[in-house]
Amino acid sequence: VVPIFLQLATEQSPVILVNVFNVEAQDIPALLEAWAADANWMKQQPGYISTQLHRGIGGSTVFMNYAIWESVAHFRAAFSHPSFKSALEHYPSSAVASPHLFERLTVPNLCVGP
Repeated sequence: VVPIFLQLATEQSPVILVNVFNVEAQDIPALLEAWAADANWMKQQPGYISTQLHRGIGGSTVFMNYAIWESVAHFRAAFSHPSFKSALEHYPSSAVASPHLFERLTVPNLCVGP
């Protein structure tokens, strides 16, 4: 287990954020509202490329955000911005987030990496 703050200390380019949210069913609308506000703010930040939110099927209350950034440095600047930090208060108290940064790998005949 490597906390997100240790991952932010690295230099990598590009980088993929995968953030898994677990939330109580009654808090789903609040989670979606808070996430949409954050995503719209992040979209305006330097180095942002794209994002996609996913939800587990079959009544699941697990959500996964997949976001691509030009570099850890760009994501770190956005993630540590005071506006973003204060927006985290808008998430419902039942929401538990598990963010992690990834690099794309090359696997011959399967995956094209950097």
